[in-house]
Amino acid sequence: MERGGGYRGRGAGQEQGGVHWNPTNAQVGANQGTGQGRATRGGYTGGGGRGGNGGRGGWVPLPQPERPSYSHVMESAVRGGGGGGPDGGPWREIVEACCCSTAGASSGGAAVTTVRLHVNHFRIKFNPASIIRHYDVDVRPLEPPRHGRPVKLSKSLLSTIGKKLFTDEASQLPLSMTAYDGEKNIFSAIRLPECQFEVDLSEGEDMESRKFIFSVKLVSELKLSKLGDYLTGNVSSSIPREILQGIFHSAESRPEDDLRGGITASRGIQHSLKPTLQGLPLCLDYSVLAFRKQMPVIEFLVEHIRGFNVNDFGRFKQNVEQVMINLKVTVTHRRTKQKYAIVGLTSHNTGNISFPDANAPLNRIRLVDYFWEKYNKRITYLDIPCLDLSKNNQMNYVPMEFCVLAEGQVYRKENLDRKVALLLKEISLAKPRERKRNICGMVRSEDGPCGGNIIQNFGIEVDTRMTSVIGLVIGSPVLKLAAPTTGTLMEIIVDNDQCQWNLVGKAVVEGKAIERWAVIDFSLRLNYDSFIPKLRDRCRSLGMRMEEPLLCKESRMEIFSDGKALRQLLEEVISRAYKLRKGNLQFLLCVMSKKDDGYSCLRWISETKIGVVTQCCLSIHANKGQDQYLANLSLKINAKLGGSNVELNERLPHFQGKGHVMFIGADVNHPGSHNKTSPSIAAVVATVNWPEANRYAARVRPQYHRKEQILQFGEMCLELVESYDRLNNVKPEKIVLFRYGVSESQFFMVLNEELMDLKSAFQKINYFPTITLIVAQKRHQTRFFPESQRDGGRTGNISPGTVVDNKIVHPFEFDFYLCSHYGSLGTSKPTHYHVLWDEHGFSSDQLQKLIYYMCFTFARCTKPVSLVPPVYYADLVAYRGRLYYQAMMQKTVYHFNIVLIFIIGIIIIIVICSFIT
Repeated sequence: MERGGGYRGRGAGQEQGGVHWNPTNAQVGANQGTGQGRATRGGYTGGGGRGGNGGRGGWVPLPQPERPSYSHVMESAVRGGGGGGPDGGPWREIVEACCCSTAGASSGGAAVTTVRLHVNHFRIKFNPASIIRHYDVDVRPLEPPRHGRPVKLSKSLLSTIGKKLFTDEASQLPLSMTAYDGEKNIFSAIRLPECQFEVDLSEGEDMESRKFIFSVKLVSELKLSKLGDYLTGNVSSSIPREILQGIFHSAESRPEDDLRGGITASRGIQHSLKPTLQGLPLCLDYSVLAFRKQMPVIEFLVEHIRGFNVNDFGRFKQNVEQVMINLKVTVTHRRTKQKYAIVGLTSHNTGNISFPDANAPLNRIRLVDYFWEKYNKRITYLDIPCLDLSKNNQMNYVPMEFCVLAEGQVYRKENLDRKVALLLKEISLAKPRERKRNICGMVRSEDGPCGGNIIQNFGIEVDTRMTSVIGLVIGSPVLKLAAPTTGTLMEIIVDNDQCQWNLVGKAVVEGKAIERWAVIDFSLRLNYDSFIPKLRDRCRSLGMRMEEPLLCKESRMEIFSDGKALRQLLEEVISRAYKLRKGNLQFLLCVMSKKDDGYSCLRWISETKIGVVTQCCLSIHANKGQDQYLANLSLKINAKLGGSNVELNERLPHFQGKGHVMFIGADVNHPGSHNKTSPSIAAVVATVNWPEANRYAARVRPQYHRKEQILQFGEMCLELVESYDRLNNVKPEKIVLFRYGVSESQFFMVLNEELMDLKSAFQKINYFPTITLIVAQKRHQTRFFPESQRDGGRTGNISPGTVVDNKIVHPFEFDFYLCSHYGSLGTSKPTHYHVLWDEHGFSSDQLQKLIYYMCFTFARCTKPVSLVPPVYYADLVAYRGRLYYQAMMQKTVYHFNIVLIFIIGIIIIIVICSFIT
């Protein structure tokens, strides 16, 4: 059965709804039109449903469209058809997280091969009569805090309190029948007492015990029968997300690999539950992270800091403080499980530290004597500082030899040195057979998420065999390049194995002439006499005429730390180049000796303050002058100047007729978890040419901190449509929008906030294109493994173009997995595409083929990429926006420091003058 257009359902029925917007009929509700329902897979057309009015039709603009309330949408009508009667009112059919429905496998018209695959989905059997009870947990100290403000307890303390309670009250809170997440939730297979428990916790042998109140309150009863109803097609119910979250709470398994330097690589289990056509599977995978070893602090410093010698501590003190600050340690001089955060190092060495005697404040006690008398511990290292573990103005100095790094402290990947980072990458990139073996070992392990008898007590069983699926391999498209001498366009047949094409004896489709460019060598190591001629020759062979650079100037990497000096340098180069050729530079080649944080400042100044395109490269690669490197560099330059590197020989599938089409990609870049204030950066990019669809314009906006919803989304898209109109003298009639970086729980927001904002913005200018909205996801755990050697490629990975749209996809929505790239390293991760809204009536074959073909048009390389280019470019642009923000903040801090120094100087002068007078 073919997947049709619109918001499709599974049943047959009659309803009101159409594929296209109706700009003339303001009498009709927002999701109403005219037309017959049909049972097809796909987007939100109003096709196939349970009769009644108010079907999922194309959007009909109203004079003043109302933003739907969440309560309306949560009570949405049946997926795939009209809700009928009062439930079929405007906007209600844009449902909570549901997307275009599915009704079976693809017809396979676009595929050249059928393959058998294993997927890391393990089917779950559950007893529909079982009930999982969800309890809310509230933990607070028995004694109220002195300052009156509520005390926030750490996760580790909450976990310790919970373990103590479950041990003391085993009869009322049996561990085998309950799962506590260590914070706010308990899931239980039996009814628990709703009351307050008093927990007496002793954190150390010399410390007074602390008492806590542990309150348990029933929140809801999660009936697994609801999950069964949902999986069997009773779509009147919404996705039972709370049940999916409550089924599994398991301990992580962490076999370790030594990375040296006090760092270890640990494998953490990742699992998720999703409704699929085969029922409810457990999707199980693992990831590898770098952690600090649980080891004595001094031993860690010896391993971690090159040349560290405890007998020459003064030479390393500053480095030690940078490494240790904010880390957590446990202590060994007394019995306690408490973890302490390191505030810093003491200003005095251990042998010189003393403090007032609590019984005789005029007397002071030496720290050395205190540890001997109190704990019978003799301190060995007297000439090094202690760790300052003070908290809440209570002094707590502990000698380093009695401190051990607490386990589970992640070491940030960006702080790893090059060799360790490569070793971690090698461990992470497990080959398909090895990853498959590890996953199967985890699911069968007693320590894994399925180990023990806990899940069986919840009425759940897990099949420990991987799911078998049938995959289809889409054939590669025919590409278009040019002959290097004549420029005549030529067809390129791409092999279906690696899907790569080389540029030997070939040129880009449209090469831009490069007449005005310059070089700044920040590395002071560039071999001009070798690199420049090689680069010009490579550009010429690709059909890009490149003149000699107007000027070459040397500078130093240190200038990146001085934004003012860097800007003066760039302005000087541009000014001199303009005088030489009476024209602005087309681009500026910046050669660096290494990757540097100043890169963000360079990009920000050149591209936003001065207005010149930059291309950066490393001198070590430039001096080698390898042909492939020079070709890639040339492709980047040509794309930045508006050239076209490669094109499809035929139009994209489904859009063979007349009418312009625009492809939009949207993504949000969030600051790191350690950053609590920086804004998120939203980027929206769009194609500005048709039918090639390989040139893009972009818009960037700051957002609220770590908020995924794109504010002013409609305005950004409208600006891009207007750019398209200026370049082509026509607005696109069809828009395909790809959204990246959102999870299933955020589909509701994308449909009812971002899509609504887009439609409202278009309506204001009386513009009504048809729209398809697709979410692309890479943050999932699904992996495919060829069943035999003939089902995959030479590396053991699945072949490029492999698509799976059966068995493991949603039971009645429109989604599929597509692996569009060649997996040369590790195990390939497919992209999960989920259609949320479709007014073009895509069949599964057409959409899969369209996305796969678009992956061949990425300008930076000569192979298909793993992600559809609109969102790939959006991701890059959002990251560029992050660099701009970082550069602006560095400048702000720099100017603030200058002003602060100036003010302090003035104050000092005033004080001196007043003293003299």
